Amino acid sequence: MTPLEEKGTRLPKEYIDWIVAPITRFIKVEAAAGVILFLVTALTLVLSNTSFNHFLIEFWETPAGFQFGTFSFSRTLHGWINDAVMTLFFFLIALELKRELVLGELKSPRLAMLSVSAALGGMIVPALVYLVFQYGEVAQGGWGTVMASDTAFIIGCLALLGRKISKSLRVFMLSLAVVDDIGAILVVAIGYGSELNWFAIGLALIGVLLVQVVAFLGIRSILLFMLIGAFIWLAIDHSGVHPTVTGVILGLLTPTKRWVSDERLHTIMDSIVAYAPGDHWSGDTPDRQALRTAEAAARETLSPVERLEMILHPWVGFVVMPLFAFANAGVVFSEVQLDYSLNMAVVAGFILGKPVGVLLFSWVAVKTKLAIKPVSMSWPVITGGGLLAGIGFTMALFIANLAFDAEQLDTVKLSILFASVLSAITGCAVLWFFSKNPDTNNV
Repeated sequence: MTPLEEKGTRLPKEYIDWIVAPITRFIKVEAAAGVILFLVTALTLVLSNTSFNHFLIEFWETPAGFQFGTFSFSRTLHGWINDAVMTLFFFLIALELKRELVLGELKSPRLAMLSVSAALGGMIVPALVYLVFQYGEVAQGGWGTVMASDTAFIIGCLALLGRKISKSLRVFMLSLAVVDDIGAILVVAIGYGSELNWFAIGLALIGVLLVQVVAFLGIRSILLFMLIGAFIWLAIDHSGVHPTVTGVILGLLTPTKRWVSDERLHTIMDSIVAYAPGDHWSGDTPDRQALRTAEAAARETLSPVERLEMILHPWVGFVVMPLFAFANAGVVFSEVQLDYSLNMAVVAGFILGKPVGVLLFSWVAVKTKLAIKPVSMSWPVITGGGLLAGIGFTMALFIANLAFDAEQLDTVKLSILFASVLSAITGCAVLWFFSKNPDTNNV
């Protein structure tokens, strides 16, 4: 450490640093997770078309659960991944949205409206395109499949383009994908739920109220919140609403306020420095207690939203999403019975509906002064971003499992994979061509 650093003469951080730093960290993890997700998907497709496929099917259909007396609660391993493990994914998405709304890019209403408008267009227009092909058909109810975008793959594609992409586009696409995922969860809750059990919904609301009371009392035990969260998940699971909605609810309830301010942390750290060097930092002594206080204070200078996001993001990116892909991405190509109308509906929804919806709604929002567009983002660049939004892999597969029967599911999976690959290639090509000098991409 240099003498200047010892004197604490580094430049202070500005507010923008607190916004950019977590976004940069999020993007780095997402980019790496996208690579892992791609490799797992490729492996799953290969294994599904070998003699291992029978073993995989039997494995994922293995029942697992627990029983208390006469009460039995069981699912297949595939069901646990889609209904329980994926709750962590949606919890993380909700945490990211909460942080963006309170601390990040979405805190500015007009900047936020550009991403929100683009996300709305990227959900509504693809659904309409799908219905053009499937209105009145058996698969009409699958409209929600083409509404979702895959955050990890989108960020992974942007990472491949490197410095050609402006920071504004990265933040725009990240915000769009987060809002899109929240919209997809609402679609799951409203469009693909079963008959409502109001008693179970009442129990879930009691659980939500209990979370608020515990937080108000200042109780900070993660274990207690996990137990209450499990109770809410069980209640929502029995309510007729998809249980992954629990992740969104708990994520949006997570506080963004720090418990320990920077000033309080500095005061506590000064008290530690004041102790003379020696071998007295053990046992139940005042200096040891002060050290424990400093440890807790350093941890609590981050808000619960930021701390949980940092803890969960690697686990979701490198475990949850690959596990979901491994359980859901398999397609036996020789057994797929193509339904060209359904194939066209899915593919057109992604590769046509997504870019048109993102571009159209963004343009309307800017022209009506509802939103502002960064100078570094030209309309061709936004179009390229809209094409990348057509990568619907994870969420599209998730909704497809709810919307289609077994006979339709494989052909829909194949359409999702094809549309996602085509969207990635065309999106990257457009952005590569129009983003050679992002700082001068003016309107």
